[in-house]
Amino acid sequence: MVQQLSWKVGGQQGEGIESTGEIFSTALNRLGYYLYGYRHFSSRIKGGHTNNKIRVSTTQVRSVSDDLDILVAFDQETIDVNVHELRVGGVVIADAKFNPSLPETCTTATLYAVPFTEIATELGTSLMKNMVAVGASSAVLHIDTEVFEEVVLEIFGKKGQKVVQKNMEAIKKGADYIREQLGEQLETMKLDPADGKKRMFMIGNDAIALGALAGGARFMPAYPITPASEIMEYLIKKFPQFGGTVIQTEDEIAACTMAIGANYAGVRALTASAGPGLSLMMESIGLAGITEQPVVIIDTQRGGPSTGLPTKQEQSDLMAMIYGTHGEIPKIVMAPSTVEEAFYDTIEAFNLAEEYQCPVIMLTDLQLSLGKQSVEPLDYNRVEIRRGKLQQGELEELEEKQYYKRYRVTEDGVSPRVIPGMKHGIHHVTGVEHDETGKPSESPVNRDDQMNKRLRKTKGIRFNTPIHVHSHEKESDILFVGFNSTRGVIEEAMERLEQDGIKVNHAHIRLIHPFPADELLPYVQGAKKVVVVENNATGQLANILKMNIASHDKIQSVLKYDGNPFLPQEVYAKSKEMFVLNGNV
Repeated sequence: MVQQLSWKVGGQQGEGIESTGEIFSTALNRLGYYLYGYRHFSSRIKGGHTNNKIRVSTTQVRSVSDDLDILVAFDQETIDVNVHELRVGGVVIADAKFNPSLPETCTTATLYAVPFTEIATELGTSLMKNMVAVGASSAVLHIDTEVFEEVVLEIFGKKGQKVVQKNMEAIKKGADYIREQLGEQLETMKLDPADGKKRMFMIGNDAIALGALAGGARFMPAYPITPASEIMEYLIKKFPQFGGTVIQTEDEIAACTMAIGANYAGVRALTASAGPGLSLMMESIGLAGITEQPVVIIDTQRGGPSTGLPTKQEQSDLMAMIYGTHGEIPKIVMAPSTVEEAFYDTIEAFNLAEEYQCPVIMLTDLQLSLGKQSVEPLDYNRVEIRRGKLQQGELEELEEKQYYKRYRVTEDGVSPRVIPGMKHGIHHVTGVEHDETGKPSESPVNRDDQMNKRLRKTKGIRFNTPIHVHSHEKESDILFVGFNSTRGVIEEAMERLEQDGIKVNHAHIRLIHPFPADELLPYVQGAKKVVVVENNATGQLANILKMNIASHDKIQSVLKYDGNPFLPQEVYAKSKEMFVLNGNV
C-alpha cells in the first residue's frame, strides 16, 4: 500500500480530458484524500494536447509531483509527451483504438491497452470512453466504483436515470477489464485509506471570487481573459443572489474605470485580468491613486510578453504591478500562496483598499489560479469588514460657498471620505493635481503637501501576515524566498535538504509592496545563502529583495520560465548544487 501517488490523463482538447480528471478527483476528494491538480492545456478552443495531472495523498500536498505512477492516454501523443515522467513500475492505461505503444527507451513501465471506445460504443455512445477510463483507474487504486455514483448523479442526473446508469456501467466495465489484465500487480498501487474528512476541492480563482463575495463586494466589471475568467464566471452566478451584478465590458480600461466609479459611489467592486489586461489598466490605476479611490484588482499572471504563453505558468508581472504606473502613487500589492490564503487575502484586500484609499493589486499565477487543491473548511468567523474613514453619518455644515475637504492633509495620509449625494459633502474629483477640496491646483506648495500626504499612507499599512515563515530558528544554511504557487515545491525541497543535513528556512512573501523588509531582515541576516525561487527569467523578486534588504552577495536565484511549474526535485537539485559550489560539504 502507498501513501501517495500521481495520476495523469491526456488527450486532445475537447475530448473530455477535463471531465475525466474532474470526476476522478472529486470522488477521491470525497473519500478524504488530499489532492493537488494541475492542467496543461493549449491556447486553442479545441484540439492540441492537454493533460490533467493529479496528486493523491493521505497527507497535505501543495505541488505537482516529480514523477508519475499512472498515465491514462486517449492518443499516442499523450504517451510520447508524458512517458518520461513515469517512475519505475509505472502503468500506462491507453485506449486500444489507436494501437498504443511505448517508446523503445521506456523499459520500466507497463502498457495496458483497454478498449475505452469499444466498451463505450457498445453501451450506447463513444462519448462515455472517459468513464471507462475512470473505472480502469479506480481498479488500479483498489477503489470501489460505487464511490463515483454520487458524482455521476450530480453531473448527469438532469439527463435522466438511464444516462446515469449507462455511465456507471461504463465505469464498472472499465474496472472489471483492468482487474483481469493486471491481476496480482494491482497490489503495488493500492492506496492507504483516507481519513474520510470533508474538504473542499477548488481552484484559486473560485476562492478569490468567494472571498470577494464574503468581503462585501457586489460589483465586478471585467473582460474575459485566461487565466482570470473563472472569477468572473463564478460571480456571474453568485452576485445576483446577493443583490450584486457582473458586467462584461468592452475592454480592460472600461473594466477598471467602472470598478473605480463603483467604489467612489460606495460599492465595493473589483476587476480581474492577466498581464495584457493589467497593461491597459495602468492609467486607470494611476487615476485611482491620485483621486484616492479604493479599488481591488486581481492579476492572474501568465506567460508573456504580449499574448506570450496565455495558458502557461509564469510570475513575471511583479515589477510591472509595483512600478507600472506613471507618476508615484500609494499602492498595495499582495500575493497569496494557497487557495485558503487567496480567500482570506481577497477579503483583506477590500479592507486595505478602503482603509488606505488606494488601489490594491492581488497577484496570483496560473498555477494558483487554475490548479485545484484540497482546502480545509473556511472559517467565516474570520471575515471582518473595515471601511476606514468612510463618513456614514451627518457631515458638519459648510460655510457658504465652501467645499468639503475630501483631500484634507492628515498626519496618517488618509483623508475623510464621502460618497456622492451626502449633504455638505460636495467636492471636486479630478485626475489632475488638486487642493484639499479637489479643485485643480499647480501650486508647488500644494503639490508637495498632496504628494507627501498620499505617500505617507504606505508607511502605516498593517498586514497580519506579510510573510509566511517556515523555520526552526533565524540562522540557516539556506533561506528560501518565494511568492505565490512556489510555496509547495519549496516546502518539499526543504524536507529533502534537511535529510541531507542542511539547515533550511523558508520565507514566503504575501505582502509584496510595501515590502516587509523589517520582518524578513533577521532571516536574511541569519542565512549563509538566500535562494529565491521564481517563475521568470530576470529574477524580479530577487531584485526587489536586493533593493529593500541589500545582502547582494548572499542572494541567488532558481529560475524557470519555460511555461511549466517547478517540480520539487528541480528546486532541491539546484539548491543543493549551489550549497556545494559555495564550499559547503
